[in-house]
Amino acid sequence: MNETLEQIKNWGMDNEWVLQVFIVILAALLLSFTQKILLNKLYKRLQRTRNPWDDALVESAQRPLTILVWVLGISFAGDIIYSKTQAPIFQAIGPIRDVSIISTIGWFLIRLVNRIQANLLAANLKEDKHYDHTTLHALSKLLRASIIITTVLVALQTLGYSISGVLAFGGIGGIAVGFAAKDLLANFFGGLMVYLDRPFEIGDWIRSPDRDIEGTVKAIGWRLTSIQTFDKRPLYIPNSVFANIVVENPQRMIHRRIYETIGVRYDDIAKMGAITAAVKKMLQEHPEIDDSQTLMVNFNAFNASSCDFFVYTFTHTTVWTRFHEIKQEILLTIADIIADHGAQIAFPTRTLHIPDSVQIGPPPEAESA
Repeated sequence: MNETLEQIKNWGMDNEWVLQVFIVILAALLLSFTQKILLNKLYKRLQRTRNPWDDALVESAQRPLTILVWVLGISFAGDIIYSKTQAPIFQAIGPIRDVSIISTIGWFLIRLVNRIQANLLAANLKEDKHYDHTTLHALSKLLRASIIITTVLVALQTLGYSISGVLAFGGIGGIAVGFAAKDLLANFFGGLMVYLDRPFEIGDWIRSPDRDIEGTVKAIGWRLTSIQTFDKRPLYIPNSVFANIVVENPQRMIHRRIYETIGVRYDDIAKMGAITAAVKKMLQEHPEIDDSQTLMVNFNAFNASSCDFFVYTFTHTTVWTRFHEIKQEILLTIADIIADHGAQIAFPTRTLHIPDSVQIGPPPEAESA
């Protein structure tokens, strides 16, 4: 019995590092479990505040912090094992730990950028705030790309590689890639100009008189812009195209225009003044017409078979479907006004003048028969 206890004691003294590894792993497990509970409680409490940034910071740190605890715990346990066994494989623990920490920090920053973007888009729904979606997407993409590039460069520096050499190689390679992929770069800078100039954003209805392009913008990428046409066909347009064409954005109209020409008969020309005055009064009193804008109703042409007057006015709404409902109502009201004045809307007619010497009737042979 004494010999057995002595053997266990000797084994414990010789393998004390095993107990140390167990304690380190157990401490990492407890620390990870504790920080999860604390951060969850803190996150729930911060969600009840009006500040959206503190809960974004806590939520972004939850998963990276768990990974960071385990990376430090496992690397510390690996150092203990290496100090006892001197196994060559454990020499890689230091570089792996450094790269893992750098990657975890980069992951946390990317999550923070995504969460801030989501908060800004959510705040955009409030009446007192307005953030441009296209600019938010562009800035978030640039920040994520910057974080990834910085993380890679710092990791390379940590592993012993010269960043200056990498940057020099990247500069030479960039020249070669620039010649080989000039169209890709043209699309990239075209997308950058779209983000900076903001001629349109996601959700806008756009069209181009230069190309057969019309529809709703669904996505703006670095290479392509996705547009859905009104017949539900998807269009994928390279961004470089927008640098060379005219783009109309009806979505940003402040009013919609009604511009129509209406003709009445020549027999009703004496009633033209009263008709145009009644139509103008009707438009000035219509709740959907903006009378602060240009409003004209004038007789303007003697046409081939009609006396024409035109209606020029603007609606409050810019919604396409509502605009056509208003336009239909106004045109029908104009037709009623013309009828109420005892006049008629003209249609193409011709008057045939026959000389007196020409008789219209059956030929003489038919009469004698």
